[in-house]
Amino acid sequence: QVQLVESGGGLVQPGGSLRLSCTASGSIFAINTMGWYRQAPGKERELVASITSGGSTNYADGVKGRFTISRDNAKNTVYLRMNNVKPEDTAVYYCNSHVVASGAVYAITYWGQGTQVTVSS
Repeated sequence: QVQLVESGGGLVQPGGSLRLSCTASGSIFAINTMGWYRQAPGKERELVASITSGGSTNYADGVKGRFTISRDNAKNTVYLRMNNVKPEDTAVYYCNSHVVASGAVYAITYWGQGTQVTVSS
């Protein structure tokens, strides 16, 4: 079994910064793409950013230039650095990872429990 545990959410003022972390644990053979999604009240869950095992990144248009995704493969951890945050960034942020478990032949998508980010003055 694989678990994803997120941390780092909270209340931040507009223009401020926040860093989210997500660590995968359990019987892991390899982790392919890791990413962050978010879901605001009344809206569908959307991709914020993703990063492959080789370090290639992809960002939603609304966060380009403000958010940075990175990962530490040795720690099975993905980070999301959020700079110059805006009220519209308020949402529950979910970690997502494509994990090949020990003994498995294909990857399965796992989700974290979500962490609330609120941008407000």
